[in-house]
Amino acid sequence: MPRGGWVRAGVWSALYIAFVIWVAWGDWASLGWLVLLPLIVDAFTTKYINYNWWRKYKDTKPALYTLFSWIDAIVFALVAVYFINLYIFQNYQIPSSSLEKSLRVGDFLYVSKMAYGARVPQTPLSMPLVQHTMPAWLGGGKSYLDWPHWEYKRLKGWTSPQKGDIVVFNFPAGDTVCLKMQNPDYYTLKHYYGEALIKSRKDVFGEIVTRPVDRRENYVKRCVGEPGDSLKIVDNTIFTKTKTPSIPLKGDDQALSPVGELEWSGGWIREPEREGLQLNYLVRTDGHIFTAKYLEKIGISVADRVQIDPQTWHFPLTAEMKSELAKNPHVSGIAVEPEERGGAVYPLGHNDWTRDNYGPIYIPRKGDKIMITEENYWVYKRIADAYEFQPMAIGEEYEFKMDYYWMQGDNRHNSADSRYWGFVPEDHIVGRPVFIWLSLDKDKHGIRWERLGRKATGR
Repeated sequence: MPRGGWVRAGVWSALYIAFVIWVAWGDWASLGWLVLLPLIVDAFTTKYINYNWWRKYKDTKPALYTLFSWIDAIVFALVAVYFINLYIFQNYQIPSSSLEKSLRVGDFLYVSKMAYGARVPQTPLSMPLVQHTMPAWLGGGKSYLDWPHWEYKRLKGWTSPQKGDIVVFNFPAGDTVCLKMQNPDYYTLKHYYGEALIKSRKDVFGEIVTRPVDRRENYVKRCVGEPGDSLKIVDNTIFTKTKTPSIPLKGDDQALSPVGELEWSGGWIREPEREGLQLNYLVRTDGHIFTAKYLEKIGISVADRVQIDPQTWHFPLTAEMKSELAKNPHVSGIAVEPEERGGAVYPLGHNDWTRDNYGPIYIPRKGDKIMITEENYWVYKRIADAYEFQPMAIGEEYEFKMDYYWMQGDNRHNSADSRYWGFVPEDHIVGRPVFIWLSLDKDKHGIRWERLGRKATGR
């Protein structure tokens, strides 16, 4: 037997053993997958199982040989892509402007699954590279089978989401979806229109479907709050503080935060404002019409150039862009867009907060025990009902089973984020973007060559 066969068998066996140990970490019963190891050795050495039986048709039945050749290549490619996409990395395209200017619409990202630890698939029987719906040319419909359904398990990674990280995650409010109107989400639609109207007007909203965690839409935002943080927003500025075992809660934190053994540090910390942070502004002019060349120079995309009336424009601006626009002699005033234009925020219908002035709110950490009160009941009810499937009642203590995160976009007034649908559970975390491998500029119909290879970690 050629020595090369044993070498290849040794290499592939070592890789398979390492993979099984990684998957089984903390759950050693999964080491049972090593029972397949003899099949790998046999494929390269003894070859008792004839995997290439179809090759005998090469001379006698060339058409059949060609067919099986294609099937063999396609199956191998699908299996390879399936495992790479699940456990190592995933491609992701930026679909919206919620992270402008940090990540641009048209950026294609390499997203590491290993950084935070890849999730074992909860719906393992699915079509590779398809999130939840088959392409129309393949008939549409679901791209996965509901059975078997595996419980949440995350493999060992080398870190967890930190404040400042840009994170890809499954959309928490994407468990229920109106197929004809997926934006805004189902819960926002229900808040404004009522459940009865949504169910009765299928011509407008479409069928209502449910999706498991790993088949919900992928979102990308910046982590601004970690498990155990308290967070509030004051005039669009984020403040956080992290609990310590020394100073008890006081003042406005008491109503929405843990009590008892969970205590807090003394002061709020102002989170740093990213260079690309944007807010919407109303720009007053003397009636001047800005040229496309001028707006492009400032950095305002075609989609963001909105003229409200002859003297008022609506632009998302960074501090630098705002300063540049203020120098224009035709501009008489620049004011932040009124916060009431942001609409209702989480928990919908149960607070008087706004997108610009929000909280304080406590971000639960696994193992935290909180006394549920009338004030914080609606803040945490969705966690109990939709993520942890446990009873929660006012006047009783509730213990959280997972870590939770708070995600927001850098384009603050053009971002559907945690302010509108709440916490991101740890089992929704997909991965961390590493770098941009392609960037398409839809305004210029070309490639942004300067962005290729740029880091996309957010730090």
